[in-house]
Amino acid sequence: MDWSIAKILMQDGLVTGVIYALLAVSLVLVFAVTRIILIVQGEFVTYGALTFAVLADDQVPGTRWLLVIAGLLVFVRELWLVFRGKPAATLIRSALFCLVLPIIVFFAVPAVLGTTPSLWIKALMTLFLVVPLGPMLYKLAYESMADSSVLALFVISIAVHFVFVGMGLAFFGAEGRLVAQPFFDGQLELFGLNWTYQSLFVIAMTAIIIAALWLFFGYTLYGKALRATAVNRRGARLVGISTNMSGFLTFLLSSIVGVLSGIMIVSFISITYETGFMIGLKGFVGAIIGGLMSYPIAAAGALLVGIIESFSTFWASEYKEVIVFALIIPVLLILSVTSRHDEEE
Repeated sequence: MDWSIAKILMQDGLVTGVIYALLAVSLVLVFAVTRIILIVQGEFVTYGALTFAVLADDQVPGTRWLLVIAGLLVFVRELWLVFRGKPAATLIRSALFCLVLPIIVFFAVPAVLGTTPSLWIKALMTLFLVVPLGPMLYKLAYESMADSSVLALFVISIAVHFVFVGMGLAFFGAEGRLVAQPFFDGQLELFGLNWTYQSLFVIAMTAIIIAALWLFFGYTLYGKALRATAVNRRGARLVGISTNMSGFLTFLLSSIVGVLSGIMIVSFISITYETGFMIGLKGFVGAIIGGLMSYPIAAAGALLVGIIESFSTFWASEYKEVIVFALIIPVLLILSVTSRHDEEE
């Protein structure tokens, strides 16, 4: 180990760490607003990465069927709720989101692929194919249980994770996929290191996404509604903020972050149907470092995870996962001593 090798390891750790930072911020967001520990966040990464990889090979991904089926199930659930007394006016929005959008995407994807689109268009198609699954998942699995305990919501998340892993195997197969064609070719020398344009693109995109989230929460009505829900769910209800809307919007943002992370990371590592779980866990380590409350600390902790993982791969590759996840132990010990415990209502 010398300084030149250390700089290369820092570079690799930074590129992967920014992806973990996105997932950590997303996990903190979901937990703060809905009290859900979103284990399935890693599957959004997997589905986004593999769908993009399939499209990059000019093939039609199976997730277009999943989108239609999920939309149909959500619409049937909405019909049942209207039958039970929910206002019928909500069916128009539900039909547009759950039926019209999936059907348009279902037929548009093969038609667009026939025109030999660019990699950017394929990335956009990936967003339309996978992102709607986030809010649909909230409607199907979490909305009716939104007021349950954190433990009950955690059990639901575990079940949803296994369902998504099984469907991932069915839709994408067991073989890993890698997108060899980057968004940008070439490299430049910076800080004494050779940086590919693709790695700089990933870092820049991460900064843009985090800045966009900061602007959304600070300067938009919906963002302030989510912040209010995160501070006090009951108080948010009393002032007219729908917690169901907050959950729907939170899962939408979480799926956008997950899919974009998958699109970016599949250019660096081969992704299989179960890779997302490990990636999500490393983002979760960063979220734990932030106490599932602080966005900046969670992002910084995730960057630290990426750097430690890179150095662990060099020194003890067999134990790199153990070393990374062992970071949770001292953090939990510190939090157990310094945090004030409030009994859950």
